[in-house]
Amino acid sequence: MDTRTDDHMPKVRFEPDGIEIEVPVGTSILEASNKAGAQVGSACGGVCGCSTCHVYVKQGLADLAPASEREEDIMDKAFDVRANSRLGCQSKILRDTTIVAEITRESRKAYLDEHPELREAAKRAG
Repeated sequence: MDTRTDDHMPKVRFEPDGIEIEVPVGTSILEASNKAGAQVGSACGGVCGCSTCHVYVKQGLADLAPASEREEDIMDKAFDVRANSRLGCQSKILRDTTIVAEITRESRKAYLDEHPELREAAKRAG
């Protein structure tokens, strides 16, 4: 039985949309984006086979599991890689914190390519 009185969970905020969600420790940024409805791409299904879930971690980078050699190899395929770049599928949250992830332009484009019905709605909305 869990007797902890601390029921806080990590938060992930997706910029520039301002979408925020609480998720359990161990959740990846990509899993959080799927639960929150944030537009993070995942062409490979989140198995570290592409770079479409590339995000910029603006806050909480040290609170994520370190990048593996495989992630770094896949990241070489991403556009405009920065010091705070991570693949959302590989970025598991290690502790109760707030992660701020900026969705890259390429990731949002990949998401809309994966969900053409949303791309059409976005065009109609203006």
